Parts: sequence; structure tokens; C-alpha cells
Amino acid sequence: MHAYIEGIGLCGPGLDAWAQSTAILAGHAAYTQAPAKPPALTLLPTAERRRAPQTVKLALAVGTEAFTAAGRDPVTTPTVFASSGGDGDTIHDILSVLASAQRELSPTRFHNSVHNAAAGYWSIATGATAASTSLCAHDDSFAAGLLEALAQTTTGQAVALIAYDVPYPGPLFAVRPVSATFGVALVLSPTPTQASFARLDLALQPGPAPSTQAAPALEELRHTTPAARCLPLLEALAKGVATTLSLSYLTDMHLHLTVTPHFQGQPA
Repeated sequence: MHAYIEGIGLCGPGLDAWAQSTAILAGHAAYTQAPAKPPALTLLPTAERRRAPQTVKLALAVGTEAFTAAGRDPVTTPTVFASSGGDGDTIHDILSVLASAQRELSPTRFHNSVHNAAAGYWSIATGATAASTSLCAHDDSFAAGLLEALAQTTTGQAVALIAYDVPYPGPLFAVRPVSATFGVALVLSPTPTQASFARLDLALQPGPAPSTQAAPALEELRHTTPAARCLPLLEALAKGVATTLSLSYLTDMHLHLTVTPHFQGQPA
């Protein structure tokens, strides 16, 4: 399968938006770790903005950035949301209530606990009416989301992938240590457009294979945060050179990726 990348959104520690991070990802600027700073969320109405958890704010921030860069209409573009664990803070709060004498759950906490909460808030914020998929595959959630998004582009429509993770609070962190807040979004088109700048070819192959590592300064982030498994792909896109990559997928498969810079006028 193949698709053309039209827009990217990014938010992670020391990586504030795609345009501001390309020099770091390309190896032209030093990486300095700093807390992730999702931009202020203005798309949601005030009431929903107050109720939105950190995962939703992160997903909407990177999704908005990618769609703006691509010049796509989010109302009519299908989406794939991928997260290895959803909103850990909400799960922590629910479990704390259930472990207490007063087991009355907040309806807001309940509706934020479902895995497609970010997709629901996205539809409220953008008015999106296209189909949306929310999935999880533990540490390989980004790979699963990328595979699903490219599969959907084979129907002839553009698709956006929005992947995100945030650390769990304790004591959940002790058994599921996600190290950082990280979100990424890719707007993918089945055919080249004026906005596309790279072609991505993907093959699902049998047998395990080690994932391509990120640059040394970013490798720990890639290894400890599932959504950051995208970093080798982002590095290849920032460098603008043809590259082959591997992403582990479950226990007995892997994704083979080829990244090819695409410029207007090149053949598809």
C-alpha cells in the first residue's frame, strides 16, 4: 500500500509542532528535552473544553496542526485514532472511586474513560461527519494505526492518523510506564496533491524484525513512549531523503516502510 503525506502535527517533549521541530529531527539542531506543551485548545465550546482530559487536548492539537498544513477539510475526512492506553488519569480516578466507600462515578469521568473519547471530542470540535476508527495495540499502537490508515486510503479517500499517549499516574505507572506526553498526526492522501511532500510505501510482512531506532538523543523517547515509535519516520521526512524503515508489529509481524520525497511534477 502507499499514500502521500500532506500534513503533519507534532507535540512532544522538546518537540513543539512539526515546523519548529524539523531541524532537530533532521539532525541540524540539538535536541533539548523539555515538557511537552500542547497549544491552547480553542476549537471546543467552553463547557467541553473544561471537561476535556489531557489526551483529548493533545490529540486535537496535533490533528488541527496536520489538517491546517494539508489544507484538508476535517468535516469530510475520515480519521484513525491510536493510543496505547487512552486516558490514564481518568482510569486512575475511576479506580480510586471504586476502591472507596462512596462509589458514585462522575458521568464526565465515565464518558472520558472510553477509548474513542478523543474521536468524540474531535467530532464536536470540527463538526466531522466522516467515519472514525479508534484502536489500541499496546506498544505497537502507532504501527497499527498507520496500517489501518493506509488500508483506508485504498478506497480512494484521504485519511488522517492521530496517535497519542500520556504517562499514567501512580500506582498505574509502576505497571505501565509510559514516559512522556507525545502526539503525532499525519494526513494521508491516496494520490499526490499540491500539499503532498513525501510518498510512503508500506508492506505488512511476516516474521519479527527490530524496529528502526531514532537518533541517539531521541531513542529513549522512542523506546519508552509508544506513540513516539513514529520518530524514525518523522526523522526521514524531516531529512527529505529516500529511506527504508522497519516498525515492529505484534509478535510475529513487522511493517516495512519506504519513504520517498515527493515534489509537484514528479510521477505518482
